Amino acid sequence: MKEKKITAVRVGVLLLAALFFAVLYWILRENVPRRGVRLAILVCTAGISGTAFFWVRFHHRQVALFADDICEMLDALMAGREPENYFPYEDSLSARVQGKLMQYCDMMKEEGLQNRRDKETIQELVSDIFHQVKTPVANIKMFTGILKKNALSEEKREEFLSTLEGQINKLDFLMQSLIKMSRLETGTFVLHMKEAPLSETIARAMSGVWAAAERKHISLEVQCHEELTAFHDPKWTAEAVGNLLDNAVKYTPAGGTVTVSAQMLGSFCRVDVTDTGPGIPEGEQGEIFNRFYRGAGTRTAEGLGLGLYLTRKILTLQGGYIKVSSIPGSGSTFSLYLPRELSGV
Repeated sequence: MKEKKITAVRVGVLLLAALFFAVLYWILRENVPRRGVRLAILVCTAGISGTAFFWVRFHHRQVALFADDICEMLDALMAGREPENYFPYEDSLSARVQGKLMQYCDMMKEEGLQNRRDKETIQELVSDIFHQVKTPVANIKMFTGILKKNALSEEKREEFLSTLEGQINKLDFLMQSLIKMSRLETGTFVLHMKEAPLSETIARAMSGVWAAAERKHISLEVQCHEELTAFHDPKWTAEAVGNLLDNAVKYTPAGGTVTVSAQMLGSFCRVDVTDTGPGIPEGEQGEIFNRFYRGAGTRTAEGLGLGLYLTRKILTLQGGYIKVSSIPGSGSTFSLYLPRELSGV
């Protein structure tokens, strides 16, 4: 059917061409008396018409080949295989368009992978939250049930209420930590990066652990020049340093020492938090920054396993990083690296 249509079109074009030349010859015969001139005009017209015809036919073929190449490439991409007719180093329109299509396809693939990673992260987060919330909620329900159904002495009642309050505080702390984690992971907060004295940021972090350190007779020492500055967000950096100090005070035995020092180091300022605690086994040092991770020696202490994870996240978002150096039985040093100059954060 298609071939018949093409044949009909060709016959129609030939008939129109014949009619055109017949009319042209009649006009020339009536208006141009010299036969040689008439013949020259007819030959020139025929040459121009033929050239135009073949030029159009050639470019029509080129367009058809271009369309075939693009269609073949799209078919391959939609089928999930590499296109066979893609030659990226050719200097042609087809190669340039194919290159753009490949770039777009790669972008879509990367977006799909990122969506899957985000989905997996959300699923892991929901699972982690469920396991962390389950225990304090179960304890709260249990103690509430005991208080409602049993006649208890005033002393026993106060004991249960105190335990219940502790579980509620733990749940509140968990919720606050999860909110911080969510804000950091989803980017729903704004960093206020500025050149600020590290001494003020460290003092802000230290204020949160003074009471706990005093109860355990732990000595807190600070070694930081007031003139030392770094580009950082003072609020969130104090949060990061505070997490390290909280862990240091928590795991350092009574009468120990926790030291915070700061110094310039190349293009960074380094803040070290050193304790005289039990140290961290080498096999755990690569795991301690994972979300909800708690080492074998820390599971009996209060905590959620979020502090170090949040600290690393805060440092990374500011263009910095964190390292740990620890020898079991000799304490640990956590080193925070903050940029000295404002980068593209």
